[in-house]
Amino acid sequence: MSSPPAFRPALSRRARFIPASLLPGLLVACASPAPTSPTSESPLALPSAWTVAASAASASATDSAAPAALDRPALARWWQQFDDPLLVALIDDALQGNTDLAVARARLDQARALRDSQAAGASPQLGSSAGLSRSHTRSTGGISSWQAGLDASWEPDFFGAQSSALRGRELDVAASAADLATTRMTVAAEVGIAYATLRGSRAQWRIARDNLAAQEQTLALTRWRAQAGLASTLDAEQARLSTEQLRANLPALEASIAQSEHRLAVLLGLPPAALRERLGSDDRLPASARDLPAGVPAELLRQRPDVRAAELAILAETERLTQRHAQRWPSFRLSGSLALKAATLSGLGGAGALVSSVAAAVDWPIWDGGTRRAAIDQQQAVLAQAQASYRAAVLTALEDVENALSSLGATRAQLNSLGEAHNAAQNALLLARQRWQAGLIDFGTLLDAQRSALSADNSLASARTNERLNLIRLYKALGGGWEEAGPAQAAPAPAASAPNT
Repeated sequence: MSSPPAFRPALSRRARFIPASLLPGLLVACASPAPTSPTSESPLALPSAWTVAASAASASATDSAAPAALDRPALARWWQQFDDPLLVALIDDALQGNTDLAVARARLDQARALRDSQAAGASPQLGSSAGLSRSHTRSTGGISSWQAGLDASWEPDFFGAQSSALRGRELDVAASAADLATTRMTVAAEVGIAYATLRGSRAQWRIARDNLAAQEQTLALTRWRAQAGLASTLDAEQARLSTEQLRANLPALEASIAQSEHRLAVLLGLPPAALRERLGSDDRLPASARDLPAGVPAELLRQRPDVRAAELAILAETERLTQRHAQRWPSFRLSGSLALKAATLSGLGGAGALVSSVAAAVDWPIWDGGTRRAAIDQQQAVLAQAQASYRAAVLTALEDVENALSSLGATRAQLNSLGEAHNAAQNALLLARQRWQAGLIDFGTLLDAQRSALSADNSLASARTNERLNLIRLYKALGGGWEEAGPAQAAPAPAASAPNT
């Protein structure tokens, strides 16, 4: 982003009507140094590529010498890339009913109203008045006075204070629209994360339930063998211990399922238990049809609405700084009135009842004790805060993508090994059960095989859930979840480096 232009007083043709006695003073004021906004310490250099290549995080990506460009239409509605109609319906409903989005829309309406109010205040004002007064003196007795008229006033914007204020309000509107897009992006990702967490918890609950059923069969068989003198009482107690430990895991998983259901309902703007029947009992994770390339870092600044909002804040504060400088110059006010005055109500229609007046005024404080200078310094500090916030937003965006790519790549690498471990654990459990039933191994060896199989099942289910969660986080980090042609389009395209203002 380029540096904001230095303030230059713009005299329009209306300035020709300034009294000649004021022109020397204006020329002296024009010679004062133009204000400069604080500059950032150094431009923010963006990396040319991500630390973790997008192909490394994608199971289906092919090696490529050049990074692929973002598929923005697909990224805008990334949830349609999953083969899950329920997920699509939930996110679409959340984008309509979420309370955070309602708050963001109200803030956008407020920003638009403030802009309209600023524009209205800069236009000529016209008002009407009517009244009756009565006075009494000893010499004249009671006197009545009737009055009705029109009043007009206008403050010409010779030095751009009002236009700078209006541009600042317009940029506030664009920033609020970008904030709305950021909220939309966050809500879509939160629904996807809650949905994948729910399905993952259900999958782990199913694994625990299936293992519990198998363990209950083992317990029954162990008790029968103990009664027949083929196994010891210790084996039966160990089997009962393992069974109850598995049973104890189910309530925690059921609570996690309920919490995910409640979270989804609240994200949709509904009471916590409203979605229970709609969500059903399916434990299949949403399957991704394809992966989106991560593109290059510079594209991220054009895609993320929070980065765009941070840049718009800089532009708005720059306009307000220009406004503060313009307020050090004289202000002019033109006013006039046209009224009818008479002693009686019927006299208002007489020829002598018409009274008119025209006035012009100049307000130019000579000494204010440093008030306006302090206002400029304050606004410069606000601008510096906006610049720092922009740098933070860019760095956070880069960090989000790097973290999501790293986590997604690591999880997918784990899945291959965990899949092999799961197969090996199931084979080992089958062999251990057969050998135990044949009396070739003790019961402790069978329990170890059962624990290893359960751990492998849980690890694989958890990794599959994390893979979906990290993919959704990558979509969010890349700015997915809002339409480019939506409310935030008013924002200018951000530059590839921090603003050097």
